[in-house]
Amino acid sequence: MAASASEWNAKYRAAAEEAPAEPAEFVRELLPLLPLGPALDLACGTGRHTLLLASRQQPVTAVDSSDVALEILERRARASDCAVTYIGRAAQARNRGNGVQLWQADLEEVSLPSQAFSLVICVNYLQRSLFGQIERALVPGGVLLFETYTVAQLEFAGGPRNRNYLLESGELRTAFPALRSLFYRELRAGKGIASLIARKGA
Repeated sequence: MAASASEWNAKYRAAAEEAPAEPAEFVRELLPLLPLGPALDLACGTGRHTLLLASRQQPVTAVDSSDVALEILERRARASDCAVTYIGRAAQARNRGNGVQLWQADLEEVSLPSQAFSLVICVNYLQRSLFGQIERALVPGGVLLFETYTVAQLEFAGGPRNRNYLLESGELRTAFPALRSLFYRELRAGKGIASLIARKGA
């Protein structure tokens, strides 16, 4: 069973008292190779990847269902002298300026704008119903960076325990047929995780 909105909010309130989480190693390593155009951080949480992208003057739209997570992200962005605005619907998500756009939306119901982003990042979040929308949200030549847990995580401590939120072995490799895979791997050392970089055709 997925965590409720109130459970996520409680988790984020606790996280606000701690040092910000570090960006995923996969994202940090690839950062110099990622496109600099408008980016979407899907299920952004408190914004560890949003702030990383914004630090290189990249316009970022950060979407999450938790208002608490977005409030924490707003505070951290403003503390970094980053411009922040809130948006309320998909039509406003085409971020062409600098800074961060915060978008609170139910991710089970969200509608992503088509051909709006040069880069989509999704880390530690799995909602299969969004796969087609993610493909359409990329501009031609746009890049997807996707990393989350696989069923192998059940062999290790932590992470999701519900198989609905775990990738099957090899699933991510074929999850985005409209994109060309540039890099794919599955790890099973201390955690079970799959990572993908893929590009939309020009």
